Amino acid sequence: MGFKIAVIGTVGLPAQYGGWETLSEQLVTYLDREYGISVYCSARSYPTRPAKYRNADLIYLPLKANGVQSIPYDIVSMLHAYRKNDILVVLGVSGCIALPFLKLLTKKKIVVNIDGYEWKRAKWSMLAKKFLKFSEAMAVKYADAIVTDNKVLQDYVRDEYSRESTLIAYGGDQAATSALREADFEHYPFLRKPYAFSVCRIEPENNIHIILEAFSTGSLPLVIVGNWKQSEYGVALQDKYASVGHLHLLDPIYKSEELSPLRSNATVYIHGHSAGGTNPSLVEAMWLSLPVIAFDVSFNRASTEDGAQFFSSSQALADCASRLFANETERAELGGKMHEIAVRRYRWEGVSSQYDKLFKTLLSSERT
Repeated sequence: MGFKIAVIGTVGLPAQYGGWETLSEQLVTYLDREYGISVYCSARSYPTRPAKYRNADLIYLPLKANGVQSIPYDIVSMLHAYRKNDILVVLGVSGCIALPFLKLLTKKKIVVNIDGYEWKRAKWSMLAKKFLKFSEAMAVKYADAIVTDNKVLQDYVRDEYSRESTLIAYGGDQAATSALREADFEHYPFLRKPYAFSVCRIEPENNIHIILEAFSTGSLPLVIVGNWKQSEYGVALQDKYASVGHLHLLDPIYKSEELSPLRSNATVYIHGHSAGGTNPSLVEAMWLSLPVIAFDVSFNRASTEDGAQFFSSSQALADCASRLFANETERAELGGKMHEIAVRRYRWEGVSSQYDKLFKTLLSSERT
């Protein structure tokens, strides 16, 4: 473990939050015997703060990892990390405005995974969007390597900035199937009947309003797990549909063993994301052989090899869901197709191997 790697931009480990955290956890799982790994964590998200996760060192900062505080959180992490590490792996572009300055301080290698079109997200003000677009440009210009998780995003970086990036997606094989127990039925009575399912952040670009409108007009049960209370958008939707009995709008569930019974036993999976690249929740649903109905954007078509069912309106989603609920054979074929793609493309062992190859290439270039 001669070389040291710092992972920056996550809430922290053990993973309890989202895609970046799961990626960090899996990199540690597969590569912590190959490298000395440090993961930067938000102290505010971990009341108990272990010094280690497996063989990785956990370093805590007294800042939030998301929202506006993600900018100083990432910058402080980079400034702390560069002296003691050979490679900085930065997840997201929030703090990349500091890269020109950082490159004056060090020749250490910097890898940035730019995620999706963060600057396009509806939750940001116009000023915030301009800032994030500028940070993205700084990331692409000054990082030693750029990682994109979707072919569409890779093409965007090439077209927008005339730079090649390394295409590395996410894994989904950590998602587990859970048999339902009597306690599950008592806690969630809707599990006794077929239902559609989605888990996501409650944001406009995830098209939650379209999904809820589609299912509110019929009688098909829908379960959505998300952070409803974190935005005016989420609160308004939860209030609007609270009285609709077959819509179950559940608060966030971060523990995989608690989420698994709900997700793995769903009849269909609804994926409304429109602004990201290869989305972790979509990949996990594919691994679970769930029939996927996805919002019709190029990212989702690329992730599912055009194999999912797609919607762009509430009526289209309602019609597609009704058809799949009524046709077990079609559901089985669609779920099988999703699983085949996931097995072929979305294994964490393969993802970690790709990062390992990228790290070794950067370290080799440094020696020569």
